[in-house]
This record gives sequence, structure tokens and C-alpha cells, in this order.
Amino acid sequence: MLNHMLRRMTFSVLVIFSVLTLVFSMLHLVPGDPVRIMLGAGGHIVTGDDIQRLREELGLNDPVHIQYARFLVGVLRGDLGRSLLTRRPVIQEIASQLPSTLQLAFAGMGLAVILGILLGVVSALRAGSWIDLGSMVFALLGVSMPEFWVGLLFIYVFGLKLRWFPIIGYGGLRRLVLPALVLGLVHSSFVARLTRSSLLEVMQQDYIRTARAKGLRERLVVCRHALKNAMIPVITFLGIQFGFVLSGAVVIETVFARQGLGRLTVDAILRKDFPVVQGAVLFIAAGYVVINLIVDSLYAFFDPRIRFD
Repeated sequence: MLNHMLRRMTFSVLVIFSVLTLVFSMLHLVPGDPVRIMLGAGGHIVTGDDIQRLREELGLNDPVHIQYARFLVGVLRGDLGRSLLTRRPVIQEIASQLPSTLQLAFAGMGLAVILGILLGVVSALRAGSWIDLGSMVFALLGVSMPEFWVGLLFIYVFGLKLRWFPIIGYGGLRRLVLPALVLGLVHSSFVARLTRSSLLEVMQQDYIRTARAKGLRERLVVCRHALKNAMIPVITFLGIQFGFVLSGAVVIETVFARQGLGRLTVDAILRKDFPVVQGAVLFIAAGYVVINLIVDSLYAFFDPRIRFD
């Protein structure tokens, strides 16, 4: 197990290094002069002095290898540059948006895990019944409906008609309820379908029949033997989806006018604020790598047959 995690961490460092290289290359891969693009994003008249000043500020007048070394040293020191619009350090821009995204991610995915696994287990244990049919209809609706449509529907019903919750903005638990519900309900549909299919397959295995033959109660058979082993595909899916949400559920944040990494990245792209784009992409990639490491370590816990030799 330890050797496997060390190998995975080494591979993750290589991935992060590759991402760093790609992020650094963003300024050099942009067609045309990136400085003119950034300065012209606001529609202002660009002078030669403005161009030269920004090139000097970004260090674009130095050789590429010097720029790359300075970029790596800055990342290691936590210095991702400054936003061209707000003049604040990029790390502060990201940190100011991170609490909103973390709230949404943990609340939405927590609801998706609880509701999705519960529906999936009930459907698998009552396969072919009306409960199974109702659960799968719910899951099918959740898979089929776009997030933005569900968000607008919730805003109309619970925000405008019933006036139960605030519909836009960030701050306080009441403003978190609707976006978390939308995110959780949509993702719980996928979790329910995966849990049901995986649990039905596991319940046909020989060790499940052996556990029943020993006289174990059905609840112990399901919870201790079947469910843990059925969680592998569910964990993989949740890891990917949590990485997506952590990077910023752009649709949800846009519909509910919330702060977050997703909106920060999209706004920076539209405004040609390349330092913020670079920092956001780097943070998102690092988040995915860390989540994948956590998912790998959970495999052996949920399925004792898995051993990392």
C-alpha cells in the first residue's frame, strides 16, 4: 500500500509539473501579441508605453527559460502574480472565491451521496417492485434534465412563488439551500443508477451466497459484505464529480449568481486576465490530482480484495 501511494504521489508530481508547463505556455500560445490582447480587452486605446510597461511587469522581455524558472519559483513560493484588473495577488483572488465553492461542493455532493446511495440500495433490494420503478424514474429524470433548467425551476417555485429561500447571491445557509439541492439532486441520479447496478452484480457473487448460508442476517450481508464491495465504481464517479464541482460548477454559480472558482475563471477568460486564468487552471488541476489520490486510497478500504502490491 505504501509503495503504491509513493508511486501515485510521484506520478502526481509529474502531472502537476506538466500542468505548470502548460499553464506557463498559455501566454506564449495565444495567437498574436498577448499584451495587446489583454490591454485591448477593455476597449481602451493602447499606446506603446502601455505595452512596454505590461511586458516588463509580466517579464515577457526576458528569455523564455528565465521566465519559466521565475514562474516555477513563484509557484513554489505561492506567488501566482497579480490580476491585471484588480491588481490584487492571484492567490488572494482564488482564496476569496474558494469558500463559496467549497460550501457548494460539500453540501451538494453530500446530498448526492446520501440520497443516491439510499435510492440505489433500496432499488437493488426491491428490484422489479414499484419502489425500484419509482427510484429509477427519478434517476432517469435527474440524468435527463440539464442543471440550468432545474436551477431555474427551483428559483421559480421555491424562490419566486413560495418565497422560501433567497434565489441569488452568496452568504448564509439559506442562500446555499437551493443551489446545493439542484447540484445534489442532479448528481444523486447518477449515484443511484451506479449503486443499483453495482449492488445487483455483487449480490450474485459466491461470497454473498456463502454469507447467507452461514445464517447472517440480510442487513449484515448487505451492509458489511455487499455494499462496501459495490462502492468501487461509485467512489470513482464521486471523485471525478467532486473534482468538477471543486473546480467550479459554472452553471450553478451563474444561475444563482454565486461567487466561486468557476465564475472567477470564466470572468478572467472573458476579460483576458491571463494571470488569474493561469492561477485558476493550476489550482483546479492540483485539486483533481489530490482528489484522485484520495479516491485511490479508498479503494482498498471499501473492497478488501484490492491490495496494492
